[in-house]
Amino acid sequence: MASSTLKQALDGLDKDSFVALLSKLIGESKHVQNNPPELIPEEDRIVGHVLAALLPLSTSTGGGPLVVNHVNYFPNRGNLIVEYPGTQPGKILSFVGMHMDVVTANPSDWDFDPFSLSIDGDKLRGRGTTDCLGHVALVTELMKRLGETKPKLKSTVVAVFIASEENSSIPGVGVDALVKDGLLHKLKQGPLFWIDTADKQPCIGTGGMIPWKLHVTGKLFHSGLPHKAINPLELSMEALKVIQLRFYKDFPPHPKEQVYEFATPSTMKPTQWSYPGGGINQIPAECTVSGDVRLTPFYDVSVVMKKIQEYVDELNANIEKQDSRGPVSKYVLPDENLRGRITVSFDEASAGVACDLDSRGFHVLCKATEDVVGHVKPYSITGTLPLIRDLQDEGFDVQTAGYGLMATYHAKNEYCLLSDMCQGYQVFVSIICQLED
Repeated sequence: MASSTLKQALDGLDKDSFVALLSKLIGESKHVQNNPPELIPEEDRIVGHVLAALLPLSTSTGGGPLVVNHVNYFPNRGNLIVEYPGTQPGKILSFVGMHMDVVTANPSDWDFDPFSLSIDGDKLRGRGTTDCLGHVALVTELMKRLGETKPKLKSTVVAVFIASEENSSIPGVGVDALVKDGLLHKLKQGPLFWIDTADKQPCIGTGGMIPWKLHVTGKLFHSGLPHKAINPLELSMEALKVIQLRFYKDFPPHPKEQVYEFATPSTMKPTQWSYPGGGINQIPAECTVSGDVRLTPFYDVSVVMKKIQEYVDELNANIEKQDSRGPVSKYVLPDENLRGRITVSFDEASAGVACDLDSRGFHVLCKATEDVVGHVKPYSITGTLPLIRDLQDEGFDVQTAGYGLMATYHAKNEYCLLSDMCQGYQVFVSIICQLED
Protein backbone atom coordinates (compact mmCIF):
# COMPACT_ATOMS: atom_id res chain seq x y z
CA MET A 1 0.00 0.00 0.00
CA ALA A 2 1.32 3.47 -0.86
CA SER A 3 2.45 5.33 2.24
CA SER A 4 0.07 8.24 1.58
CA THR A 5 -2.91 5.90 1.37
CA LEU A 6 -1.74 3.99 4.42
CA LYS A 7 -1.26 7.17 6.42
CA GLN A 8 -4.75 8.31 5.46
CA ALA A 9 -6.21 4.97 6.59
CA LEU A 10 -4.48 5.07 9.96
CA ASP A 11 -4.35 8.82 10.48
CA GLY A 12 -5.45 10.46 13.71
CA LEU A 13 -5.94 9.00 17.17
CA ASP A 14 -9.59 8.43 18.05
CA LYS A 15 -9.50 10.61 21.15
CA ASP A 16 -12.86 9.52 22.53
CA SER A 17 -12.02 5.84 22.20
CA PHE A 18 -8.55 6.35 23.70
CA VAL A 19 -9.82 8.30 26.71
CA ALA A 20 -12.62 5.79 27.32
CA LEU A 21 -10.15 2.91 27.31
CA LEU A 22 -7.63 4.79 29.46
CA SER A 23 -10.38 5.52 31.98
CA LYS A 24 -11.01 1.79 32.34
CA LEU A 25 -7.29 1.07 32.74
CA ILE A 26 -6.69 3.77 35.36
CA GLY A 27 -9.72 2.42 37.18
CA GLU A 28 -7.73 -0.80 37.66
CA SER A 29 -4.48 0.90 38.71
CA LYS A 30 -5.05 0.25 42.42
CA HIS A 31 -4.98 -3.47 41.66
CA VAL A 32 -1.84 -3.41 39.51
CA GLN A 33 0.48 -1.64 41.96
CA ASN A 34 3.74 -3.58 42.06
CA ASN A 35 5.46 -3.66 45.45
CA PRO A 36 6.03 -7.24 46.66
CA PRO A 37 5.36 -8.85 49.00
CA GLU A 38 2.57 -6.51 50.06
CA LEU A 39 1.26 -5.68 46.60
CA ILE A 40 1.29 -8.22 43.76
CA PRO A 41 -0.25 -6.76 40.61
CA GLU A 42 -3.05 -8.53 38.73
CA GLU A 43 -2.17 -7.50 35.20
CA ASP A 44 -4.98 -9.64 33.77
CA ARG A 45 -7.35 -6.88 34.89
CA ILE A 46 -5.68 -4.69 32.26
CA VAL A 47 -5.48 -7.53 29.76
CA GLY A 48 -9.24 -7.93 30.02
CA HIS A 49 -9.90 -4.38 28.82
CA VAL A 50 -7.38 -4.65 25.98
CA LEU A 51 -8.93 -7.93 24.88
CA ALA A 52 -12.40 -6.38 24.95
CA ALA A 53 -11.15 -3.82 22.43
CA LEU A 54 -9.23 -6.21 20.18
CA LEU A 55 -10.89 -9.65 20.27
CA PRO A 56 -13.79 -8.51 18.03
CA LEU A 57 -11.10 -7.87 15.39
CA SER A 58 -9.19 -11.11 15.97
CA THR A 59 -8.85 -14.34 14.02
CA SER A 60 -9.98 -16.35 17.04
CA THR A 61 -13.38 -14.85 17.78
CA GLY A 62 -14.16 -11.95 15.47
CA GLY A 63 -13.14 -13.08 12.02
CA GLY A 64 -10.69 -10.18 11.85
CA PRO A 65 -6.97 -10.07 11.02
CA LEU A 66 -5.45 -9.71 14.50
CA VAL A 67 -3.66 -12.73 15.99
CA VAL A 68 -3.97 -12.54 19.78
CA ASN A 69 -1.95 -14.61 22.27
CA HIS A 70 -2.63 -14.23 26.00
CA VAL A 71 0.35 -15.74 27.89
CA ASN A 72 0.35 -16.35 31.66
CA TYR A 73 3.23 -17.67 33.74
CA PHE A 74 1.61 -16.80 37.08
CA PRO A 75 -2.11 -16.67 37.93
CA ASN A 76 -3.73 -13.31 37.09
CA ARG A 77 -0.44 -11.99 35.70
CA GLY A 78 -0.80 -12.11 31.94
CA ASN A 79 1.15 -10.83 28.97
CA LEU A 80 -0.48 -10.12 25.63
CA ILE A 81 1.03 -10.50 22.15
CA VAL A 82 -1.03 -9.00 19.32
CA GLU A 83 0.03 -9.41 15.71
CA TYR A 84 -1.21 -7.75 12.52
CA PRO A 85 0.18 -10.02 9.75
CA GLY A 86 2.04 -8.55 6.78
CA THR A 87 2.52 -10.10 3.38
CA GLN A 88 6.32 -10.28 3.25
CA PRO A 89 7.93 -13.03 5.36
CA GLY A 90 10.68 -11.79 7.64
CA LYS A 91 9.64 -8.13 7.43
CA ILE A 92 8.53 -7.07 10.90
CA LEU A 93 8.39 -4.23 13.39
CA SER A 94 7.26 -4.32 16.97
CA PHE A 95 6.07 -2.09 19.79
CA VAL A 96 7.07 -3.65 23.12
CA GLY A 97 7.37 -2.64 26.75
CA MET A 98 3.93 -1.19 27.41
CA HIS A 99 3.71 -2.63 30.90
CA MET A 100 0.48 -3.20 32.76
CA ASP A 101 1.75 -2.72 36.32
CA VAL A 102 2.33 0.61 38.06
CA VAL A 103 4.27 1.97 41.01
CA THR A 104 2.40 2.58 44.25
CA ALA A 105 0.37 5.69 45.03
CA ASN A 106 -0.84 6.99 48.39
CA PRO A 107 -4.15 8.81 47.83
CA SER A 108 -3.57 11.06 50.86
CA ASP A 109 -0.49 12.53 49.13
CA TRP A 110 -2.31 13.36 45.90
CA ASP A 111 -4.46 16.35 44.96
CA PHE A 112 -6.86 14.00 43.15
CA ASP A 113 -7.78 10.31 43.21
CA PRO A 114 -4.81 8.41 41.73
CA PHE A 115 -6.97 5.38 40.94
CA SER A 116 -9.52 6.98 38.62
CA LEU A 117 -8.98 9.02 35.49
CA SER A 118 -9.71 12.72 35.80
CA ILE A 119 -9.42 15.30 33.05
CA ASP A 120 -8.20 18.86 33.44
CA GLY A 121 -8.09 20.47 30.02
CA ASP A 122 -5.33 18.67 28.13
CA LYS A 123 -4.20 16.80 31.24
CA LEU A 124 -5.18 13.16 31.74
CA ARG A 125 -4.58 12.51 35.43
CA GLY A 126 -4.09 9.31 37.42
CA ARG A 127 -1.53 6.67 38.37
CA GLY A 128 -0.24 5.08 35.18
CA THR A 129 -1.20 7.81 32.72
CA THR A 130 2.47 8.45 31.91
CA ASP A 131 3.94 5.17 33.17
CA CYS A 132 2.66 3.15 31.47
CA LEU A 133 -1.08 2.56 31.11
CA GLY A 134 -1.31 5.56 28.79
CA HIS A 135 0.97 3.71 26.39
CA VAL A 136 -1.02 0.50 26.82
CA ALA A 137 -4.14 2.37 25.69
CA LEU A 138 -2.26 4.14 22.88
CA VAL A 139 -0.83 1.00 21.29
CA THR A 140 -4.17 -0.78 21.76
CA GLU A 141 -5.79 1.98 19.71
CA LEU A 142 -3.12 1.54 17.00
CA MET A 143 -3.72 -2.21 16.76
CA LYS A 144 -7.46 -1.65 16.81
CA ARG A 145 -7.19 0.76 13.86
CA LEU A 146 -5.11 -1.76 11.93
CA GLY A 147 -7.72 -4.42 12.60
CA GLU A 148 -10.55 -2.15 11.49
CA THR A 149 -8.99 -0.73 8.31
CA LYS A 150 -7.09 -3.90 7.27
CA PRO A 151 -4.37 -2.17 5.21
CA LYS A 152 -2.28 -4.46 3.04
CA LEU A 153 1.15 -4.18 4.65
CA LYS A 154 4.40 -5.83 3.72
CA SER A 155 5.47 -5.60 7.37
CA THR A 156 3.99 -7.60 10.21
CA VAL A 157 3.22 -5.27 13.12
CA VAL A 158 3.44 -6.79 16.60
CA ALA A 159 2.45 -5.27 19.96
CA VAL A 160 3.67 -6.88 23.19
CA PHE A 161 1.96 -5.75 26.40
CA ILE A 162 3.95 -7.02 29.37
CA ALA A 163 3.58 -7.84 33.05
CA SER A 164 6.02 -7.09 35.87
CA GLU A 165 8.17 -4.19 34.75
CA GLU A 166 8.12 -2.03 37.87
CA ASN A 167 9.57 -4.67 40.20
CA SER A 168 11.69 -7.61 39.08
CA SER A 169 11.89 -9.37 42.46
CA ILE A 170 9.65 -12.12 41.06
CA PRO A 171 11.37 -13.28 37.83
CA GLY A 172 9.80 -15.27 35.03
CA VAL A 173 6.56 -13.26 34.91
CA GLY A 174 6.93 -10.91 31.94
CA VAL A 175 9.12 -10.23 28.94
CA ASP A 176 12.02 -12.27 30.32
CA ALA A 177 9.84 -15.38 30.23
CA LEU A 178 8.48 -14.55 26.77
CA VAL A 179 12.03 -14.31 25.43
CA LYS A 180 13.08 -17.51 27.18
CA ASP A 181 10.17 -19.37 25.59
CA GLY A 182 11.06 -18.04 22.12
CA LEU A 183 7.75 -16.20 21.74
CA LEU A 184 9.49 -13.00 20.67
CA HIS A 185 12.29 -14.54 18.63
CA LYS A 186 10.99 -13.37 15.26
CA LEU A 187 11.00 -9.76 16.46
CA LYS A 188 14.77 -9.82 15.93
CA GLN A 189 14.04 -9.53 12.18
CA GLY A 190 13.13 -5.84 12.51
CA PRO A 191 13.31 -2.85 14.83
CA LEU A 192 11.83 -3.20 18.30
CA PHE A 193 10.44 0.04 19.72
CA TRP A 194 10.30 -0.07 23.53
CA ILE A 195 7.47 2.30 24.45
CA ASP A 196 8.11 3.29 28.06
CA THR A 197 10.07 6.53 28.24
CA ALA A 198 8.84 10.12 28.04
CA ASP A 199 8.90 13.60 26.53
CA LYS A 200 8.30 12.58 22.89
CA GLN A 201 11.96 12.18 21.94
CA PRO A 202 14.08 9.09 21.26
CA CYS A 203 15.78 7.94 24.45
CA ILE A 204 19.04 6.49 23.13
CA GLY A 205 20.81 5.62 26.36
CA THR A 206 19.94 4.43 29.85
CA GLY A 207 22.01 3.69 32.92
CA GLY A 208 22.85 0.53 34.76
CA MET A 209 22.02 0.29 38.45
CA ILE A 210 23.99 -1.33 41.26
CA PRO A 211 22.20 -1.13 44.63
CA TRP A 212 24.75 -1.40 47.47
CA LYS A 213 24.84 -1.59 51.25
CA LEU A 214 27.83 -0.64 53.37
CA HIS A 215 27.55 -2.25 56.81
CA VAL A 216 29.93 -0.87 59.42
CA THR A 217 30.65 -2.52 62.78
CA GLY A 218 32.17 -0.66 65.74
CA LYS A 219 31.82 -0.91 69.51
CA LEU A 220 28.85 0.34 71.50
CA PHE A 221 29.61 2.63 74.45
CA HIS A 222 28.38 5.66 76.38
CA SER A 223 28.90 8.85 74.39
CA GLY A 224 30.50 10.49 77.41
CA LEU A 225 33.37 8.02 77.11
CA PRO A 226 33.98 7.97 73.37
CA HIS A 227 37.56 6.81 73.77
CA LYS A 228 36.15 3.41 74.80
CA ALA A 229 33.99 3.15 71.65
CA ILE A 230 34.51 2.57 67.95
CA ASN A 231 32.02 4.91 66.32
CA PRO A 232 30.57 3.20 63.22
CA LEU A 233 28.86 6.40 62.10
CA GLU A 234 32.20 8.21 61.85
CA LEU A 235 33.84 5.23 60.21
CA SER A 236 31.06 4.90 57.66
CA MET A 237 31.39 8.56 56.69
CA GLU A 238 35.15 8.37 56.26
CA ALA A 239 35.00 5.04 54.44
CA LEU A 240 32.30 6.19 52.06
CA LYS A 241 34.31 9.28 51.19
CA VAL A 242 37.30 7.11 50.25
CA ILE A 243 35.13 4.71 48.26
CA GLN A 244 33.40 7.48 46.34
CA LEU A 245 36.64 9.27 45.48
CA ARG A 246 38.17 6.04 44.20
CA PHE A 247 35.02 5.25 42.21
CA TYR A 248 35.08 8.60 40.41
CA LYS A 249 38.79 8.19 39.66
CA ASP A 250 38.32 4.70 38.21
CA PHE A 251 35.07 5.45 36.35
CA PRO A 252 35.31 9.05 35.12
CA PRO A 253 33.05 10.61 32.46
CA HIS A 254 33.33 8.48 29.33
CA PRO A 255 33.86 10.15 25.91
CA LYS A 256 30.83 8.37 24.45
CA GLU A 257 28.57 10.03 27.03
CA GLN A 258 28.84 13.23 24.97
CA VAL A 259 27.83 11.41 21.80
CA TYR A 260 24.76 10.00 23.55
CA GLU A 261 24.10 13.26 25.42
CA PHE A 262 23.81 11.68 28.84
CA ALA A 263 22.41 14.06 31.43
CA THR A 264 25.00 12.91 33.98
CA PRO A 265 28.07 10.68 34.02
CA SER A 266 28.24 7.58 36.19
CA THR A 267 27.55 8.30 39.87
CA MET A 268 27.86 6.58 43.24
CA LYS A 269 26.03 8.09 46.19
CA PRO A 270 24.34 7.19 49.49
CA THR A 271 20.55 7.46 49.70
CA GLN A 272 19.76 5.84 53.09
CA TRP A 273 21.40 5.58 56.51
CA SER A 274 20.18 3.36 59.32
CA TYR A 275 21.26 2.09 62.74
CA PRO A 276 19.66 -0.25 65.31
CA GLY A 277 18.40 2.51 67.60
CA GLY A 278 19.28 3.65 71.10
CA GLY A 279 19.63 6.81 73.14
CA ILE A 280 21.26 9.97 71.88
CA ASN A 281 23.88 9.45 74.60
CA GLN A 282 24.91 6.11 73.14
CA ILE A 283 27.42 5.41 70.39
CA PRO A 284 25.86 2.51 68.45
CA ALA A 285 27.60 -0.75 67.66
CA GLU A 286 26.77 -0.70 63.97
CA CYS A 287 25.16 1.21 61.13
CA THR A 288 24.32 0.67 57.47
CA VAL A 289 24.65 3.14 54.62
CA SER A 290 22.76 2.21 51.44
CA GLY A 291 22.73 3.74 48.02
CA ASP A 292 23.24 3.01 44.36
CA VAL A 293 25.61 3.32 41.46
CA ARG A 294 24.09 4.61 38.24
CA LEU A 295 26.43 3.53 35.49
CA THR A 296 26.50 4.67 31.88
CA PRO A 297 26.47 1.68 29.50
CA PHE A 298 30.08 2.14 28.49
CA TYR A 299 31.28 0.58 31.76
CA ASP A 300 30.84 -3.01 32.90
CA VAL A 301 28.63 -3.55 35.95
CA SER A 302 30.62 -6.59 37.13
CA VAL A 303 33.91 -4.67 36.95
CA VAL A 304 32.48 -1.88 39.09
CA MET A 305 31.25 -4.31 41.74
CA LYS A 306 34.66 -6.00 41.87
CA LYS A 307 36.39 -2.64 42.25
CA ILE A 308 34.13 -1.52 45.10
CA GLN A 309 34.85 -4.78 46.91
CA GLU A 310 38.56 -4.08 46.46
CA TYR A 311 38.15 -0.60 47.97
CA VAL A 312 36.45 -2.11 51.02
CA ASP A 313 39.05 -4.84 51.44
CA GLU A 314 41.85 -2.26 51.41
CA LEU A 315 40.01 -0.09 53.93
CA ASN A 316 39.66 -3.02 56.32
CA ALA A 317 43.32 -3.93 55.94
CA ASN A 318 44.32 -0.36 56.86
CA ILE A 319 41.48 0.64 59.16
CA GLU A 320 43.79 2.29 61.71
CA LYS A 321 45.13 4.66 59.00
CA GLN A 322 41.75 6.13 58.06
CA ASP A 323 40.95 9.71 58.97
CA SER A 324 39.19 10.01 62.31
CA ARG A 325 37.26 12.84 63.96
CA GLY A 326 38.35 14.56 67.14
CA PRO A 327 41.11 13.86 69.68
CA VAL A 328 39.81 10.49 70.90
CA SER A 329 38.08 9.16 67.80
CA LYS A 330 39.58 5.86 66.69
CA TYR A 331 38.68 2.70 64.77
CA VAL A 332 40.98 0.30 66.64
CA LEU A 333 41.05 -0.62 70.36
CA PRO A 334 44.34 -2.60 70.70
CA ASP A 335 43.88 -3.44 74.37
CA GLU A 336 40.60 -5.18 73.56
CA ASN A 337 41.82 -6.57 70.23
CA LEU A 338 38.88 -4.84 68.49
CA ARG A 339 38.87 -3.33 65.02
CA GLY A 340 36.13 -1.55 63.19
CA ARG A 341 34.98 -3.47 60.15
CA ILE A 342 33.28 -2.63 56.85
CA THR A 343 31.39 -5.05 54.63
CA VAL A 344 29.74 -4.31 51.33
CA SER A 345 26.90 -6.20 49.68
CA PHE A 346 25.02 -5.74 46.43
CA ASP A 347 21.41 -6.33 45.49
CA GLU A 348 20.51 -7.39 41.95
CA ALA A 349 22.35 -5.19 39.47
CA SER A 350 21.35 -4.35 35.91
CA ALA A 351 23.27 -2.89 32.97
CA GLY A 352 22.38 0.16 30.91
CA VAL A 353 21.73 0.42 27.19
CA ALA A 354 23.26 2.39 24.35
CA CYS A 355 20.92 2.08 21.38
CA ASP A 356 22.35 1.41 17.92
CA LEU A 357 22.52 4.84 16.28
CA ASP A 358 23.23 3.29 12.88
CA SER A 359 20.13 1.09 12.76
CA ARG A 360 17.16 1.53 10.47
CA GLY A 361 14.94 1.61 13.55
CA PHE A 362 16.73 4.61 15.00
CA HIS A 363 16.60 6.56 11.73
CA VAL A 364 12.88 6.02 11.15
CA LEU A 365 12.11 6.94 14.77
CA CYS A 366 14.08 10.18 14.40
CA LYS A 367 12.40 11.11 11.12
CA ALA A 368 8.96 10.31 12.50
CA THR A 369 9.65 12.43 15.57
CA GLU A 370 10.90 15.36 13.52
CA ASP A 371 7.94 15.20 11.16
CA VAL A 372 5.31 14.94 13.91
CA VAL A 373 6.76 16.80 16.89
CA GLY A 374 8.62 19.39 14.83
CA HIS A 375 12.12 18.65 16.07
CA VAL A 376 14.23 15.69 17.11
CA LYS A 377 16.67 15.78 20.01
CA PRO A 378 17.65 12.31 21.25
CA TYR A 379 18.62 12.15 24.91
CA SER A 380 20.06 9.74 27.46
CA ILE A 381 19.52 9.39 31.19
CA THR A 382 21.06 7.26 33.90
CA GLY A 383 17.61 6.10 34.92
CA THR A 384 17.34 2.36 34.47
CA LEU A 385 15.18 0.19 32.22
CA PRO A 386 16.56 -3.20 33.26
CA LEU A 387 14.66 -5.36 30.80
CA ILE A 388 15.81 -3.73 27.58
CA ARG A 389 19.51 -4.51 28.06
CA ASP A 390 18.56 -8.18 28.24
CA LEU A 391 16.72 -7.81 24.93
CA GLN A 392 19.68 -6.04 23.32
CA ASP A 393 22.03 -8.77 24.54
CA GLU A 394 19.69 -11.34 22.97
CA GLY A 395 20.10 -9.64 19.58
CA PHE A 396 17.06 -7.34 19.36
CA ASP A 397 17.45 -3.89 17.77
CA VAL A 398 15.97 -1.95 20.69
CA GLN A 399 14.97 1.70 20.29
CA THR A 400 13.07 3.53 23.01
CA ALA A 401 10.51 6.32 23.08
CA GLY A 402 7.51 7.46 25.10
CA TYR A 403 4.83 10.11 25.17
CA GLY A 404 4.17 10.73 28.84
CA LEU A 405 5.98 13.34 30.91
CA MET A 406 9.31 12.71 32.61
CA ALA A 407 8.39 15.24 35.30
CA THR A 408 5.49 13.04 36.46
CA TYR A 409 7.24 9.66 36.15
CA HIS A 410 6.80 7.73 39.44
CA ALA A 411 5.62 11.00 41.00
CA LYS A 412 2.53 11.98 42.93
CA ASN A 413 -0.16 13.75 40.88
CA GLU A 414 0.91 11.84 37.76
CA TYR A 415 -0.56 12.95 34.46
CA CYS A 416 0.07 12.94 30.73
CA LEU A 417 -1.14 15.26 27.99
CA LEU A 418 -3.72 14.10 25.47
CA SER A 419 -2.00 16.22 22.82
CA ASP A 420 1.28 14.38 23.45
CA MET A 421 -0.43 11.00 23.13
CA CYS A 422 -1.97 12.13 19.84
CA GLN A 423 1.50 12.96 18.57
CA GLY A 424 2.77 9.59 19.81
CA TYR A 425 0.11 7.84 17.76
CA GLN A 426 1.17 9.83 14.68
CA VAL A 427 4.81 8.83 15.28
CA PHE A 428 3.74 5.16 15.28
CA VAL A 429 1.90 5.64 11.99
CA SER A 430 4.91 7.38 10.46
CA ILE A 431 7.19 4.53 11.54
CA ILE A 432 4.93 1.97 9.88
CA CYS A 433 4.71 4.04 6.69
CA GLN A 434 8.48 4.56 6.47
CA LEU A 435 9.22 0.88 6.95
CA GLU A 436 6.72 0.05 4.20
CA ASP A 437 8.70 2.26 1.83
